[in-house]
Amino acid sequence: RPSAWQQPFLNIFRHFRVDEWKRSAKEGDVAVVTDKTLKGTVYRIRASISTGSYIQLPRISTQSLGLTGRYLYVLFRPLSSKHFVIHLDVSTEDSQVIRVSFSSLFKEFKSTATWLQFPFVFEARTSGRDLSGVAPAGTRWTFLQLNLPDILLLYLNHSYSHLKSIRLCASLLVRNLYTSDLCFDPAASVTGARQAKVPIIPVPREMAFPVPKGESWHDHYVHVRFPSDGMKVPSELVQKTRPPGTGLLGPMPQLLPCPVAISKPMQDSGSPTVQKPSPTAMSAALMAPRPLAENSLSLQSSKSSVLGVLSVCSQLPAPCSEATGVDVAAHSVHVSVHESALALEDSSCREHFLPDPILRLKRVIGFGGHSTKWVLWTKDGAAVIYPCHAVIITLCIDTGEQRFFLGHTDKVSALALDGNNSLLASAQAQPPCMMRLWDFQTRVCLSLFRSPMHIVIALSFSDCGSLLCGVGKDRHGRTVVVAWGTGPVRLGGEVVILAKVHTDFDVQAFRVAFFDGTRMASCGQGSVRLWRLHGGVLRSCPVDLGEHRALPFTDLAFEQAQDSCQETSSGTLYVCSRSGHILEIDHRRMAVQHARCLLPTQAPSSPHLQKQTFGAGPGVTISSLSISPAMCAVGSEDGRLRLWPLDFSSVLLEAEHEGPISSVCISPNGLRVLSTTSTGHLGFLDIPSQEYSVLARSHTASVLAFSMDQTQGQLATVSQDHTVRIWDLATLQQLYDFTSLDDAPRAITFHPIRPAFFCGFSSGAVRSFSLEATEVMVEHMCPQGAITGLAVTPDGTHLFSSCSRGNLAQYNCSGPQCCILRVAASMVCPDAHPSPNILAVSRDSHLLAFVGPSKSTVTIVDSASLDELLRVDISTLDQASSCLDSAVAVCFSPAVLGHLLVSTTSKVMVLDATSGHIIRELCTVHPAACPSLALSEDAHFLLMATGRAVTLWDYSTQASPGSQVYIGHSEPVQAVAFTSDQQHVLSVGDAIFLWDVLAIPKSRQTLPTSPLSVALASPGPGVGQLDDAVSGASGLPRLQVPVPSQASPLRLIHAGPLEGGDGAESTRNRGAQPCTHLYSYKHFFARHRTLAKVSDGPYSVKSVAFSPASDQQLHLKAVLGYSGSGRANMVWRPDTGFFAYTCGCLVVVEDLHSGAQQHWFGHPEEISTLALSHNTQVLASASGRSSIATHCQIRIWDVSEGLCHHLISHHDTNVQAVAFSSDDRLLVTLGDYGDRTLALWSTTTYHLLSSTRLPEPVHGVAFNPWEADELVCVGQHAVTFWLLQQHGADINLQVRQESVPEAVGADELTSLCYGPLPLLYCGSSSGQVCVWDTRAGHCFLAWEADDSEIGMLLCSGSRLVSGSSAGRLRLWAVGTLPELRHKGARSCSVFMECELSLDGAIVSASFDDSMEMGVVGTMASTLWYVSWVEGTSTRLVSGHWSKVNEVAFSPNESHCATCGEDGSVRVWSLASLELVIQFQVLNQSCLCLAWSPQSCGRPEQQRLAAGYSDGTLRLFSVSRTVMELKMHPHLAALTAVAFSTDGQTILSGDKDGLVAVSHLCTGMTFRVVSDHRGAPISTIQITSKEHGDFGVEGTDLWLAASGDQRVSIWGSDWLRNHCELLDWLSFPMPAGLETQGHLPPSLAAFCPWDRGLLVYVGPGGHKEVIVYSLHQKQVVERIPVPFFATSLSLSTGACLMALGFAERVLRLVDCTSGTSQDFTGHGYTVHLCRFTPSARQLFTVAHNEILVWEVTGH
Repeated sequence: RPSAWQQPFLNIFRHFRVDEWKRSAKEGDVAVVTDKTLKGTVYRIRASISTGSYIQLPRISTQSLGLTGRYLYVLFRPLSSKHFVIHLDVSTEDSQVIRVSFSSLFKEFKSTATWLQFPFVFEARTSGRDLSGVAPAGTRWTFLQLNLPDILLLYLNHSYSHLKSIRLCASLLVRNLYTSDLCFDPAASVTGARQAKVPIIPVPREMAFPVPKGESWHDHYVHVRFPSDGMKVPSELVQKTRPPGTGLLGPMPQLLPCPVAISKPMQDSGSPTVQKPSPTAMSAALMAPRPLAENSLSLQSSKSSVLGVLSVCSQLPAPCSEATGVDVAAHSVHVSVHESALALEDSSCREHFLPDPILRLKRVIGFGGHSTKWVLWTKDGAAVIYPCHAVIITLCIDTGEQRFFLGHTDKVSALALDGNNSLLASAQAQPPCMMRLWDFQTRVCLSLFRSPMHIVIALSFSDCGSLLCGVGKDRHGRTVVVAWGTGPVRLGGEVVILAKVHTDFDVQAFRVAFFDGTRMASCGQGSVRLWRLHGGVLRSCPVDLGEHRALPFTDLAFEQAQDSCQETSSGTLYVCSRSGHILEIDHRRMAVQHARCLLPTQAPSSPHLQKQTFGAGPGVTISSLSISPAMCAVGSEDGRLRLWPLDFSSVLLEAEHEGPISSVCISPNGLRVLSTTSTGHLGFLDIPSQEYSVLARSHTASVLAFSMDQTQGQLATVSQDHTVRIWDLATLQQLYDFTSLDDAPRAITFHPIRPAFFCGFSSGAVRSFSLEATEVMVEHMCPQGAITGLAVTPDGTHLFSSCSRGNLAQYNCSGPQCCILRVAASMVCPDAHPSPNILAVSRDSHLLAFVGPSKSTVTIVDSASLDELLRVDISTLDQASSCLDSAVAVCFSPAVLGHLLVSTTSKVMVLDATSGHIIRELCTVHPAACPSLALSEDAHFLLMATGRAVTLWDYSTQASPGSQVYIGHSEPVQAVAFTSDQQHVLSVGDAIFLWDVLAIPKSRQTLPTSPLSVALASPGPGVGQLDDAVSGASGLPRLQVPVPSQASPLRLIHAGPLEGGDGAESTRNRGAQPCTHLYSYKHFFARHRTLAKVSDGPYSVKSVAFSPASDQQLHLKAVLGYSGSGRANMVWRPDTGFFAYTCGCLVVVEDLHSGAQQHWFGHPEEISTLALSHNTQVLASASGRSSIATHCQIRIWDVSEGLCHHLISHHDTNVQAVAFSSDDRLLVTLGDYGDRTLALWSTTTYHLLSSTRLPEPVHGVAFNPWEADELVCVGQHAVTFWLLQQHGADINLQVRQESVPEAVGADELTSLCYGPLPLLYCGSSSGQVCVWDTRAGHCFLAWEADDSEIGMLLCSGSRLVSGSSAGRLRLWAVGTLPELRHKGARSCSVFMECELSLDGAIVSASFDDSMEMGVVGTMASTLWYVSWVEGTSTRLVSGHWSKVNEVAFSPNESHCATCGEDGSVRVWSLASLELVIQFQVLNQSCLCLAWSPQSCGRPEQQRLAAGYSDGTLRLFSVSRTVMELKMHPHLAALTAVAFSTDGQTILSGDKDGLVAVSHLCTGMTFRVVSDHRGAPISTIQITSKEHGDFGVEGTDLWLAASGDQRVSIWGSDWLRNHCELLDWLSFPMPAGLETQGHLPPSLAAFCPWDRGLLVYVGPGGHKEVIVYSLHQKQVVERIPVPFFATSLSLSTGACLMALGFAERVLRLVDCTSGTSQDFTGHGYTVHLCRFTPSARQLFTVAHNEILVWEVTGH
């Protein structure tokens, strides 16, 4: 019972003395004003953002109002064209605080366990709703009556205790707040209450609104009661169908918890609106149910979208008698319910659909939409801003990261950014034009306002951003120029119109002068005008153009000041025209200074481009120009971007585009030029390097359908622009495009196994495209109409197509040549709704479902025989339109469920795929049909395309599934799908949207090991197979050329030296350079070459200290890894036991019995290949060309001594192959694609004997083992035989080339080996092996040895071994071929004896003479021992294929663990350096790793914590080899992780700068440290301390370092949830360093020999190591180093510090003596250094190379 002092009602403002602001608080623009309607003072709360201004009661949030009244009365009026928010914190009887919010900002009802959000909807003067949510003009005072106990009971099933706090947020007028147990009727008078037959309580005098005498209260005010009395749920929930027109009497289910406004006579409506009942209709309306409402496209979630909506009508009612306070609903509405349908439940019974949101927009493929001319640079030139239909995108050029401005509901027509990068303005194309003003840094919309223009053409800011000008057209087509003042927006105000003027002349471009914010310029057809804003008036005057007055001007720009001394107001105005003219105009004298005309190429037919000139005559159409202090960029419709000096004397640089250029823009620093084309192309030209970079490509029309290739990671799309485009799913970059001008593509699907896709066209053709050959393989043209659907079985056996005539065709696509099997007529509905999902194949490939033969039927047939199995009639009466339901799209569920989902015009039906019975129905809230739907693999989420939105349903919830709706598309979404890993969603329509799935499916929660593969590795045969199953590695696919319309860089044409340049070689001659495309995977390429440029060579002699070997404190013990990027870079001789391979720039010689290694240093770059002489005395190794050398380096090693005796060089790029002659007198070296040189050397002196430039790339070379003076090369379509003839010191080469017979069908010959005399075996790119007779010079046999490229062949006697890019190793019996070569051998003459599949493409191999055993290297950086006798493969050398990110050690130093970009966590034995355990997570990168400390207890309790790129943290048990726990504490990728000293708590940092603290026992994150927000966390380290040390509590001392050169030090006691900041360090960095590209990391560590010291390295003013004292709070020592450090580790045993550098140097610093030693041997940046706990060993990592060093003296 409420307290007596609150009876009978309580005036809250008076009781808490709001006017004194002692017990209440106000923020922002809160003022007391006089209201004319109420004739009294009220409080006005206004702000551009609702949270900016508010009144809060009580003042302190920890206090409570303690108001126990049942009803809360809010007397308020929303401000016109604004939003408002009301927050109520309500306490329940079990002391739980629940927030109840009412706002016009909310688009739909949302409910969580602690928060209820109710939308407040204003009914427009028409029957529709104002979807913007703002209050319309003329909004009346509202009497809001809230029944708080009913709200809690109805929605959350909680019992109400009291009202704790209230917050009234902008923008509204509020008179007062009251609480009471009485239900007041604001419209009732005292006299009327006495005369009424029902009990009515009039409001007290102080709560009453004044009503003019003789008028109705409802004519002036609105009464909203929530919830309504009719919302009590009756016992009978299901009503059967009644005849139309029959009244429904008796209790009915009240499904809509809508408030009721007692404000006007009831109107028949189809949406839950607040209406005012007529007294005469009251009794009839009491029993009438409300119809379900249709939801808006702009909703963020449709869960309970028809629930909890407050709606207010601004429409003036018809005259009526005085109404009573009775809750009513719409009358005369008849509801028809299907008997088999499930009853809808109240929202309180719904399961909460969490997280909210589940999807987050990650990337968008697209550009333009309404216009392709708007693209802007940011002030620092690091990012570009451009629209993609309704989304505005900021793209960081260096990282490729996209950030989005979301809010527009239609295409963006114009953009403008102020000079300070603080304000961004955008205009929407759809009339009437809505404009938005954004805070550019936070991407928050500061102001939404309607433009006085019908459509906006251009926007321009003044440099300071206080003035925004826009040009557009009004409703009558007249030009309008408007000037807005944006200054009040920064203070929470609104955009104000300063001036507006109509004009009759044309305006195509408009600019505000950067030097004077009151002056502007415009140009258009025959007009250039100068403008000035003065005294609130815009005035303009024309420029005297003279003879140029009739030119069609297109763009203009002001000349920029070259320096601060130049008078900025004297800037020249440049104007360009479609006629090719560029005018220079003095804006002060308003006169033309110079006029030039850009002429086209003088000789278009000439193969050499002519110099562009200015002069007289017809010019090139110029569409855009941009001015910098040094040059002018001009874009024209001939697709060329030209850079001119400001005197226009000659073209400096020219770039040719694929289409007409629509805009150009020079970056603020003048080094880059953005360009866009009307064909959807966005890129920039880097002037210093003269290179063009593509930023975005886009379809120029709506995307109709798409398909994903899960194996290759590719996406294919078809569009109304008549193109088919292939995209890389990882980078979203375009790979290929195919154009069909006469035949429009309609449908597409990838082959699930082969690299091919099928496309259906409007002509009825179905074409099969090969991605390897990039050509049409097969075309089928049947007598049918346009293709409407394509589907392929998951096993790749059958393809199905449907056409507009209703025909269904079945194809056999199991082989390379797709063939048609049968065509069934009149199977598919010929006039079905357009949908990419008109056909669907079950996931077990057995069933095919489609819409047909009529719109209302769905048929399921056997996919092999097309026999009909089931036909379902889905026609039901649509309650909304009274028409028959028709099917639109179909989709199969996973096989375990056996469901078929059918999208109809009104709902989604879930059918049993066997019986056809209806299992459930999902009623869509969108009136349009759903053309596409997809179900996740775990059947947890259902994805639907609903109009312009994407809807995600909780499919796993049976009773009342929740849903969430996502907007962003400006056109209807055509297709949706999940990616194969279920972590992303794709939606296509106007553009291609990629969404992150933030939820963890329930199937993964219950089965935590499902996405995880764990492999155990131990010595012995058969070990490799277990690891193969989880590695997921495969050979690198070939990249074939030519590619039709491939997305290649633009062709640059350099017509003259740049100003200040040296006139280097013309860039247009680059087309004559050797081709650098990778035809064969056999060719070596350094995958990770990211070496830093050092001005003094590789090392500075003055600063790098190399010590004698006897004095070195480090000794290289072992190397973990093998260079899978090399080719033939492993040699093994079983007779001598010599075994050598390469790892980076090291040659590793290993004893296979003891495992001991020798390491041969010397190569400056990664080694590409090895060759061992036949007498095993000499080893030749070749590496790529370094940045300081002119040729590749080839080293000749003495095997017995391990020393390099000769160093030779000749090739320009990479050495592809090296081979010794059979007598070891000669050495041949072969260059790669870029070099194409064959060099012959004498092994006596290693002088160059001969060098031949090859006309085409060659893939392999070999000496004849039987004749030392003969060698052979293989390449494109031919075998080349070389015969060496020596005359004294001279050597002549006789060449004979034999073409591959057409009957063989081999494309490129990629490998070769000699067999018994005179046989030569050659492997091809198509998987064939050809056998040649070297004496006769012809090929006499070929057979298909593999279905992928043959990269390795070895032959000995009667056996041949082939290795392919697919990782298959096959042993062939070829003993009969020498005898059958004259008798006509056939492919049946050879047979395969054995086959093994390895983990990657075969790149090297060595076998014994009997071919029974050998060693094979793969591209997955693994070396295998192969035994054909046993049929097994055993791993010899294993390493990470990709970058290693962390190394961690067990406390007892028995094992170490590594993690890599490939998603693997590998555990190694430190004693043997053998791989023991491997944990593999697919499709993720493991970025950080930590081993649990010794305090965790027994060794069997040791665990590994690994952080991944998706923000997850996984805990692995080392002893049990299982994943124990998976957490998701971060939204961004994890970058650092560490255990607390007791091992019970884990700290993790991410790339966004957040540090999460989580309990390992529960997996819950209980604290988030956000002090480093905005910069990635690079280091987290934890050490122990005594309680009270450094003046802080706790036993843990930990630090976090971030990429912004900041380090925080904390003391913590996690058991008591205590964390205290001890110190905060910030290290400055010179401004010039930020522009030098990738910065070195900021690293910090506690000093193990003095816990009071902290060591820091990072970018700064000096290259140094900083030692900081935590006690003295100052830097105590600075240690200079030669370069910026990229890694840091401190020894716990001795005072040693290890530093790694990007210059591939490792430095060991003795902190006691101050001496340092430097070590080489790394092939890349030394990005990781880690001492073992005992400090006896040091692990260093350079990309995927792991080097193990012994520390001497320990």
